[in-house]
Parts: sequence; structure tokens; C-alpha cells
Amino acid sequence: MTERITSPGLREGERLPLPGSRGTRDGERLPPPRLALDGPTWREIAHLLTNLPMALIGFIYVVTVLFTGAGLTVTVIGFPLLAAGLMGARQWGKVERARARLLLDVRVDEPSPLPLRRGGGGLFQQLWMGLKDPVGWRTVLYEFIRLPWGVLTFVVTLVSLFVAWPVLPFIARGLTHVDRAMVRVLLSPSDELERRIAELESDRGVVVDTAAADLRRIERDLHDGAQARLVNLAMGLGLAKEKLLEGQADESVAAMVDEAHGEVKLALQELRDLARGIHPAVLTDRGLDAALSSVASRCTVPVKVTADLPTRPAAAIEGIAYFTVSELLQNVSKHSGARSASVDVWRADQRLLIQVWDDGRGGADVSGGTGMAGLADRLGAVDGLFVIESPVGGPTTITAELPWRDRREEPRR
Repeated sequence: MTERITSPGLREGERLPLPGSRGTRDGERLPPPRLALDGPTWREIAHLLTNLPMALIGFIYVVTVLFTGAGLTVTVIGFPLLAAGLMGARQWGKVERARARLLLDVRVDEPSPLPLRRGGGGLFQQLWMGLKDPVGWRTVLYEFIRLPWGVLTFVVTLVSLFVAWPVLPFIARGLTHVDRAMVRVLLSPSDELERRIAELESDRGVVVDTAAADLRRIERDLHDGAQARLVNLAMGLGLAKEKLLEGQADESVAAMVDEAHGEVKLALQELRDLARGIHPAVLTDRGLDAALSSVASRCTVPVKVTADLPTRPAAAIEGIAYFTVSELLQNVSKHSGARSASVDVWRADQRLLIQVWDDGRGGADVSGGTGMAGLADRLGAVDGLFVIESPVGGPTTITAELPWRDRREEPRR
């Protein structure tokens, strides 16, 4: 009797695969062919191989434009050509940052553009702004360094691609780490510079908003105060004139004239107060010490004023200091419940310091709705500081700090 021997795992009728032939089951199939290097490594290799042509173009641009502009600075066109070359270097830096983002996955923020159109300082100021552009000069330095580095990385990567490909990923990673460091150091915007630019742009908006608010306040005060009284005055004088023309020179006419006289005096007082709110004459004529003493005399709380200023600051700084103290003393009168207060003003190096103290109930805060937030914004717009120390129960000490600028005497008209 003949036995049929079958291989384990084979059904009856199936044949064993021939030696060297591929099986029919999924587990016996060979894996599909794939590249030995992954995508990020190939991008790094592409960056290293393109370093040479990019560095060569950048180096030629820098040498041609900037050296030509520097050599022609003895002529009229030298400095404009140099400034234009730095602006072109800025654009080349943008290309290099885009290449680093695409191939090296380096995320570098774009620097802020030069405020040439909104500077408003004339052609020479804009030219000087372009000549001292730190972003352009750092891009120039980057292109000078890149030429020898681009030659080195191109040669090493190309040779390794053929004779040292097993270790090529490690070589590419090490070389591109140097590229990443150079991009971050030389092509990144300066954090301090960008922060300062953002602060100045924000402060400019605060100044514009404050000026617009002041104009609206002046318009409202004129419309609701002096203008309304002058309208009543004109109507009263018109009625008195009609009665006089009709021959009715009685006591009613005298009362109308007397009322008109009172309206005139009130309108003059309101106009005087409004002018004092815009810029007090005592501040212009006698300085900050006398102006602050005048403000303190109108406060409902006894105020001691001490001003130690050997010279007068610039008119703008003096005006901000005056209105800051005026606003703070109004808060002392209305909200503090204090029995006494003091104002100290002095100069420390290149800063003007103001300190207003009161022995009131305390609890003052910027968000308290007493105008503190507006004062902080105004001081911040001129690079100043505003600090409140006001524990509940008092006392309250508010310190304001302004930059000191020397006063330029203007000729009297």
C-alpha cells in the first residue's frame, strides 16, 4: 500500500514552491525597495549642495554693490548707493531665510521693515536710517562668511555622497547644524530691537489717541460752556437793544444788561480755565515749581511742594509733569479722604522723578477708573514709568518717571 506524504501546512494537491521562487502568501513576499536616506536627510543634503551657488551669488552682490558704494562715498551718489545695497541685502536675507525654512525646518521671524515712508524726517534722515540698518549689515556679514563655508560644505557633501554614503546622514546633520546656527544668529531679527520698535509703534498710537481725545474735550468744553454763555449773551443784548430802540429804557433793560455782564464774566472765567487746562501761562513764564504750587493751592487738602530742579526740562516734558501732578492732586481731593499730601520733584541723572504722597484711605489702582490708566499710557508714550504703592488703609505713594531733555529756549515774539 502506497502512502502519500504531504508537507505540513500544505493542503492535498498543493505543490511546494520551487527553490528561489517567490511564495504566494503575504508573509513570504519581499519588502518593496526604498531609499536608504529619509526625507529630512535629503533636504539637508540639498541645502548643503546649494550652499555654494547661493553663497557665490551673495558674495558677488556684496562685493560689487557695497564696495562700489563705499568707494564712491567721496561723491554724491556713494551714500545713496550704499543704502540701496543694504536694502538689497535685506531682500537677499529674506531668500536665505525662506531656503532655511524649506530645507532645514528653521523658523526665523522676518525683521520689521524700515519705516522709510512713515518716517517723515526728510530724505537725509531716511538715508541715514538705511545706512545704519543692523539687519542689512548682519546680512552682509552672513554673505562674507558663507563663501568659504559654502565651498567646504559642497565639496564634503559631494564626496561623501559617493565614497562615504553610510555615514552621510551624520555628516549632513553636523554641517547643517552649523548652517542653522548661522541663520539664527545673523539672519534673525534682534529681539531687543523688535521689542523697541513694537513699543514705539504702540506709544505712537497712544500719543495720537490722547491728542484726539484732548481735542474732543476742548471742543466739548467750548460748545457746552463758553459758547452757550456767549449765545445767551447775544440773545440778551439783542432783546435789550430792541427795547432801547423802542424807547423802553426801564428797569428791565438795565436787568438785561446786568445779566449780560454776568454772562460775560462767567464766559471769560470758563475760557481762562480752559486755556489753563491746555497750557497754563504760569508754567510757561515761571516754570514747574511755581505751576505746581499753583495747582497745590487749589487742592482741598494741604499740599507741600518741593521741587529740586537746577534747570528747566524741555517744554513737552514739563507739560506732561504738570498735568500728571494736576491729575493726581485732583484724585487726592476727590477720592483719597486724606488730611495732608506732598509733591516732590527732582532730577536724577537723565530722568525727571515725581512723587505724590497722601495719608488717605489707599487702595488706588490703575483700573480704578480715576484716570490712572490714562496717566500710565501718557507716561509710557514718552518712555516714562508710572508706579503705584497704595495698600488698603493708606498711605498712597505714586511715583512717575520721565526722561530728561534739556530745554531749548525759543525766541520771544
